[in-house]
Amino acid sequence: MASPNPSARGIDIGWFIAYKFWNSLFLGLSIGSVFVLYTPLSPTIFSAGGIGLAIGTLLIATQYRRLFNVNWFFRISLLVELFILAGVIGVLLYPIEQPLSLFIYLGYQFTFAFGSYLVRCETLLIPQDRRLTQLDVAKQAGYLAGMGGSWLFYTVLEQHWAVGDKTAQVVAIHWLLLAVEFAIITCLYRAFSGPAEKHDRPVTTSL
Repeated sequence: MASPNPSARGIDIGWFIAYKFWNSLFLGLSIGSVFVLYTPLSPTIFSAGGIGLAIGTLLIATQYRRLFNVNWFFRISLLVELFILAGVIGVLLYPIEQPLSLFIYLGYQFTFAFGSYLVRCETLLIPQDRRLTQLDVAKQAGYLAGMGGSWLFYTVLEQHWAVGDKTAQVVAIHWLLLAVEFAIITCLYRAFSGPAEKHDRPVTTSL
């Protein structure tokens, strides 16, 4: 697979919509697991994390003028997904205790700090109403599919495979999340890897 050319990078809208679908599917599948993953953490951690998130979001907002272009959008999106991938792998490799819970929590806070930037930049880079409608439909479809999939997964584990332990259920669903995260990264990479002239709305910037 050829590396993206930063000087001629645009957005392949088909792959980008697929990326958003899988991204929301991941969110729907994983939303229930955080209640188990964060169990070892004290309330003070959440308070401190909220303060850090607010400061991080503020600092990122001061850099919007520099960050509002396709190249930074791709880099930050990929960085966010790599942080999430590290958290998924961590759950599969290590016991769910305070160090892992803190790592996952801080990782998610880091990714959340870029949330406003990613949404605003996405709207600027893809201004067509029809495309934005397709993106939002894909997001909601993915989220609903993920929520339904997680309910079905946990139901099958508990009622048919007799896996009643919540920690074991959360670890099990992370194998599915691992596959979904690889699909997310693949779609994200493909959305920015083709020649700009083939994209729905190429936006090129300098490094």
